Amino acid sequence: MKAQPAARPVSTSRGRHRLGAFVFLAPGLTYLLVLVLVPLALVLSFTFFQRGRFGGVIYEFTTENFARLVDPLYLGVVGTSLKIAALATLIALVLGYPTAYLIAQLPRKWKTAALIAIVLPFWTNFIIRMYAWIILLNGPGLVNSGFELFGLGPYELLYNQGAIVVGLLYSYLPLMVLPLYAAIEKLDPQLREASANLGASGFTTFRRVTLPLTLPGVLTGSMFVFVPSFANFVIPEMLGGGKTLMVGNLIRNEFLKARDWPFGSTLAMALVAVLLLLLLAQAWAARRA
Repeated sequence: MKAQPAARPVSTSRGRHRLGAFVFLAPGLTYLLVLVLVPLALVLSFTFFQRGRFGGVIYEFTTENFARLVDPLYLGVVGTSLKIAALATLIALVLGYPTAYLIAQLPRKWKTAALIAIVLPFWTNFIIRMYAWIILLNGPGLVNSGFELFGLGPYELLYNQGAIVVGLLYSYLPLMVLPLYAAIEKLDPQLREASANLGASGFTTFRRVTLPLTLPGVLTGSMFVFVPSFANFVIPEMLGGGKTLMVGNLIRNEFLKARDWPFGSTLAMALVAVLLLLLLAQAWAARRA
């Protein structure tokens, strides 16, 4: 009788599997550790220290930086940032949903061209695009020239909160359209046909079938627009002329102008905490949708 080969130990197989998984995960884990976790830990440590008389950091423990967060001056900046980011997100949703819906209804060969057109602005440098908007919105710019043809204007279109919303909307609208398109594309068309066959109007079908089933895409797109809008500091500086102070500009000023690194770090960590809570809320709502 021929002897059977000995079975490979289960522990050896699991060890090789874990080693292989670690080899593949090592680059990503190293990236997260060196470029995300370590800088965040460094910034977090600064929140408990004091600012030097002429800038810098005095390594003496304090919680005063957290008490300054509830100062009405800084709460007002947060309120302005929330208002502008929420307005940009709402307009992006109103414009992005029908755009994504129309793209999803296109023939297959035209969908790719439409999606490329949506992401095409990302192929151009961000600063160049903002300078283009300055040229369009300034006093003798193209927009005011168009108004003058109809006997209107000129209007002050630049260096105000409206210009900031336009810049945010232009920059992040594709981040609203793409998740919405993915959600609408996955929607089974037979559900809408069944709703129509049961006598529902087009609006009722949209309200009772299409919108609820695409709600995860709505939530994801809204977060993709709101989060970078809330923390943006380049667009308020370029299109807002520095007249509107948002959270991103406030953090930049604390680090580079006031040289108050401890309080700048506290503001940055508070912003990270708020955005993290928003992302967790979005994930929870998407699971329940």
